Amino acid sequence: MSSTEWLVDDRLGDLLQNGELSIDGRLADASNATLRCAIATSDSRTLTCVYKPVAGERALWDFPEWTLTHREMAAFAVSEAAGWDLVPPTVWRDDGPVGAGMCQLWIDEDASAGKVTVTRARRAPQGWLHVLDAEDGAGRDVQLVHAPDKVIETMTVFDAVVNNADRKGGHVITDFEGRTWGIDHGVSFAVEEKLRTVLWGWSGEQIPERLLRDLEGLEQTLGTSYDPVDRWLADDERDMLRHRIRRLLASQKYPLPPSRWPAVPWPVF
Repeated sequence: MSSTEWLVDDRLGDLLQNGELSIDGRLADASNATLRCAIATSDSRTLTCVYKPVAGERALWDFPEWTLTHREMAAFAVSEAAGWDLVPPTVWRDDGPVGAGMCQLWIDEDASAGKVTVTRARRAPQGWLHVLDAEDGAGRDVQLVHAPDKVIETMTVFDAVVNNADRKGGHVITDFEGRTWGIDHGVSFAVEEKLRTVLWGWSGEQIPERLLRDLEGLEQTLGTSYDPVDRWLADDERDMLRHRIRRLLASQKYPLPPSRWPAVPWPVF
């Protein structure tokens, strides 16, 4: 079954949480252990998922050790709390093949439907938003652009809320039903400002009313305590999450690229 079929299957949550994980392989270009796994069902179908064990995390100087998979869980919980459904269904497993970690539905990607791209200068799809100019390996002028659709608008606000330090183009994927997802949120929720993203097309512009309403709802849902999110974060990270939401509501504008640290992750894909 495809990922889009599993999304409407009532067994999905139970299988992710309790199904036996069989490792198919490892994503070689991932900086931390990212394992593609299969879960067999009683009717001979297969659910494909991504399993990230805590034991496979690479130590980072600017994030506490053994917390990256927790941040993946918190990102899913924030997306759900806001009603954004941006992050594929994600659960915590204590019984993974190599220990505790997060397990997330594998999304079958339609690579031809990408919402972020690098294109030759002045050849961007009509209406797409400019992020930056650069040169390719042959010295030709190119530009980084992204689609202007509502899901990308939502993802831009989501990244500002969770303080995503690594929104690469490859972390924005579209399935074969045209639904766009955000993945890889292990370096989010830092106390210090770390927003790095390829989605700067609306920087400084007014946030749409629908997203401001979502932020107001999220602020109310989180309140002073909200276990589905808070359990994965340290106290100061919880406080700063709520502070970022209040700040977005006060400014009502998309963030501007920072001047004190790189605004775009490298590589961009």
